Amino acid sequence: MSIEYDGRVFRPLHNPPGSPTGLYRQRGNLIWAEFGGGRLHFGRLVGTCDETGTITATYCQLATDGSVTAGSLTSVPGRTAEGVLTLTEHWHRLDGSTGISVIEEVDATLAPPSPDTVAQPR
Repeated sequence: MSIEYDGRVFRPLHNPPGSPTGLYRQRGNLIWAEFGGGRLHFGRLVGTCDETGTITATYCQLATDGSVTAGSLTSVPGRTAEGVLTLTEHWHRLDGSTGISVIEEVDATLAPPSPDTVAQPR
């Protein structure tokens, strides 16, 4: 399953209102994303993608409460019953916590705002 991620937008499965949304970019096997919304001012992800479409990356995000979270993840591509592209994220934070999240591709008009346009943390 070779996937081109450049320009794709992802949000948590079933698109809950106010969820963080991420815009992915790709050049060759290099992947990066900017995300924000909901409880996040913004975040960034950088990593690589293999021939199966699996992403291995690190991330850092700044929440609206001023907290910073960082960690690593492996995102495995899949499809919903309706054929929508999903990424199952197996994450490990620097604080030792781990978990699994599922994000799905959404319309590109839902791309997050640029970090330059979000409110500055206090």
